[in-house]
Amino acid sequence: MEIKKDILWRVYLCFLGIVVLGVMVLGRAVYIQTAQGSYWKGMGDSLHLKYLPINAERGSIYSEDGNMLSTSVPIFDIYVDFGADALREKDGKRFKDNVDSLGICLSNLFKDKTSEEYIKELKFAYKNKERYYLLKRKISFDAYKQLREFPLVRQGRTKSGFIIDPRDKRINPYVLLANRTIGLSRLDSSKNVGLEKTYDSLLRGTVGQRLMRYTAGALMPVEGAEVDPENGKDIITTLDTYMQDVVESALMRMMVGNNSLHGTAIVMETATGKIKAIANLGQEKNTDGSVKKDENGNSVYTEDLNYGIGKATEPGSIFKLATLLSLLEDKYVTINSKVDCEGGVKYFSGLRIKDSHLGTGVITVKDAFLRSSNVAFAKLATQYYQDQPDKFISHLDRFRLNKMTGIDIVASSGKPTIKTPKNRSWSKTTIPFMAHGYEELVTPLHMLMLYNAVANNGRMMKPYLVNAVRDYGVDVKTFQPVVLVDKICSEETIAQAIECMRAVVDSVHGTAHKVMYDTAYSIAGKTGTAVTALDNKGYNKGNKIYQASFIGFFPAEKPKYTVAVVIQNSNQSRFIYGADVSGTVFKEISDRIYSRYVSEVKLKDNIISDTTLYNYYGTRNDWSSIFSYLNVPYRDSVNNGLWRIAEVKNNAAGLNAPVQLSTANTVTPDVRGMGLKDAIYLLENKGFKTSVTGKGKVVNQSVAPGTVFTRGQKIILMLN
Repeated sequence: MEIKKDILWRVYLCFLGIVVLGVMVLGRAVYIQTAQGSYWKGMGDSLHLKYLPINAERGSIYSEDGNMLSTSVPIFDIYVDFGADALREKDGKRFKDNVDSLGICLSNLFKDKTSEEYIKELKFAYKNKERYYLLKRKISFDAYKQLREFPLVRQGRTKSGFIIDPRDKRINPYVLLANRTIGLSRLDSSKNVGLEKTYDSLLRGTVGQRLMRYTAGALMPVEGAEVDPENGKDIITTLDTYMQDVVESALMRMMVGNNSLHGTAIVMETATGKIKAIANLGQEKNTDGSVKKDENGNSVYTEDLNYGIGKATEPGSIFKLATLLSLLEDKYVTINSKVDCEGGVKYFSGLRIKDSHLGTGVITVKDAFLRSSNVAFAKLATQYYQDQPDKFISHLDRFRLNKMTGIDIVASSGKPTIKTPKNRSWSKTTIPFMAHGYEELVTPLHMLMLYNAVANNGRMMKPYLVNAVRDYGVDVKTFQPVVLVDKICSEETIAQAIECMRAVVDSVHGTAHKVMYDTAYSIAGKTGTAVTALDNKGYNKGNKIYQASFIGFFPAEKPKYTVAVVIQNSNQSRFIYGADVSGTVFKEISDRIYSRYVSEVKLKDNIISDTTLYNYYGTRNDWSSIFSYLNVPYRDSVNNGLWRIAEVKNNAAGLNAPVQLSTANTVTPDVRGMGLKDAIYLLENKGFKTSVTGKGKVVNQSVAPGTVFTRGQKIILMLN
């Protein structure tokens, strides 16, 4: 009996313990559920949900004449959710019925695998229930359009499991044209260059967000949980595509024909400082460092570095303009003062300076400039500035040769170096060598700014590359010319300097005369041939190469454009001097620009009025730009709204509101007569999915204008 009581007591005790433990567990569960429920739920969501960025559509870069220089085109990454319920229902009947034909279509489209390999790959991923399986990266828009019509894929995302992830790829439609200045856009924006880097914050827009759920080992997007990105703004540059093509072609011809190392050519609008064209060419290298050759054995050139803006070198004789301006402004000489060139050779503190030609005796300062006498300018600078070097340096400071140019582009190595007496490397030979273009480093753009200031009657303009920032066709920011120095020197000095620069071309002894004497318009400028060391190996005969330069402006009596051409020759180059190399390029550029933009001799045609009535669709701002450019008078009869129909007749136009262009979001607009860009912009903003056939303007649309539609509905546009 005692044993039975003892056993019952223990059983009751255990039961009581279990009851107490159960109550404690239940109480803890209730506490967690009520008091800490939101905390643990948030913790669980943080482990399974995360926001991923959605990149905005990057803005485009345009030339001043409206051509697209850099833009983004859509590319698509294709994923498949093999765990989608609709894909696996009825024992995967939908997948099994379509996988063979889908594999054949994928093989025919991408041509990277056989149809059997694609079928095997798809079946394996289906068996493993891959939730975010990467099928293909970076397919084009054309390939994407074909893919949408493939078996299974055409059934839609929910039933097929196909997930399309669109993004942008940056392209330059003109490829080489101003490529280094326009720049490169990479996923890591810190590695961008050119205008793509300088204006990256405006071009890239505002990044959106997409909520992704982590499930079954993969991230899946959560439908409806997106924050749309804000697209980037467009940049309108100062570049002119015609001038750019002329400059690029002329520079390329000389580089290839003369086997030069690298070169640059820049065209600046004299009055404003706008950069109208800039070309930078360097030899393209193979992976082993050797120079790449074409099928004819010529070096291949590419825009590898912005030599015009980013590379400072010893300028050579083009720097003599700075010395001449200093001497004239200080009234030490006039262009008729005499200087003894001593036969073209003279020693300064033991170092020899010589003229490239045989040399002369006593000549005028003007003759010394047009003949490009190194001895004459070294002697004059030594005579007047050796004991007061700060006075010479102060002129160079006023010419801004010791400051950054201020151009609106990031340059990696464009900082100038102008010595002062405080520098440790300053010596008794510094002044005579600086006077004719050595012992200082400046970029071609620095020298172009100085020459342009002389052409602009002493006013130095800030060089710039961007006219405006535009958002959906409306300028949100514009850039105007900026004066850096109102007067770099007196008008008397400017007049004397221009006379010397014109003599470089016009005088029979001028260094550029043989290249430019037959020009139908006036040119003022200066040649330069600087001796440089090949790969920094010294100036001995085997390693010595030449940098050829010519900077000038035209027409000389009323300058419109200033052009700088600087080319680094190789030790295999046939021509080495400034006139023969850079002067030839300059003349080709100036001839073509003059005939198109400056010459007052125009072809005159008898214009016959066209009585036919034409109707076109477009935005109000686009029509305003087009008619202003064509000098066609027009009248806008509408006070508001974005879209217009233009009625053109007898060289005049009227703008009216399109009849069928309803603002209601569910009413189909009439896009017939529009260009493709405007039609797609309008339709897809309303929610249509567009498909296009043909080229040209829209002549028909599959959904009738004025009818009610639903978002996501497909509309086919026929172009002709």
